[in-house]
Amino acid sequence: MLKKLCSWILYTKMGWHKEVTVPLPDKFIISLAPHTSNWDFLIGQLYTRSEGVRINFLMKREWFFWPLGALFKSMGGIPVWRDKHTSMTDNLANEAIKSDAFRLCITPEGTRSPNADWKKGFYYIALKAKIPILLYGIDYEKKCIQCTQSLIPTGDFDKEMKEIKLYYKDFKGKNPENFIIGDIK
Repeated sequence: MLKKLCSWILYTKMGWHKEVTVPLPDKFIISLAPHTSNWDFLIGQLYTRSEGVRINFLMKREWFFWPLGALFKSMGGIPVWRDKHTSMTDNLANEAIKSDAFRLCITPEGTRSPNADWKKGFYYIALKAKIPILLYGIDYEKKCIQCTQSLIPTGDFDKEMKEIKLYYKDFKGKNPENFIIGDIK
């Protein structure tokens, strides 16, 4: 029932479509960009529910206040303490290694504001756990959710981050002025 409702809302009522050619393995990281609005969360939740897939996500801890904290955790939310240096990357990589299934969505920009210095955690979690990064883009101009590329990190961070950023260069976020990939060398 929920799957049909979310599918109807996203694809029929809101007019979105998907271009997803990469299958979902048992373990993966989703790199989701651009992230320019809180609407991205709603679109993502409608998409995962309409596809019948549960995917955890990282979110700044400030959102985990009562009663929203319990709701976000029940939806798969993992709070991030950005002001503390924790071993979250190592902990998540270890969790991915020991689990039979691991599905995590991360917005590499780490903010809804313009940021050319993308976070590296998603890359290093995938590298340490030897799992693929699926490149999902949300394009508000085309009303399209797209994933046509994935990669398994090799450790050549600069080369592969360039490849990842180039994948997203033409996507239009809800607030396109808030999305930048920075200089690609």
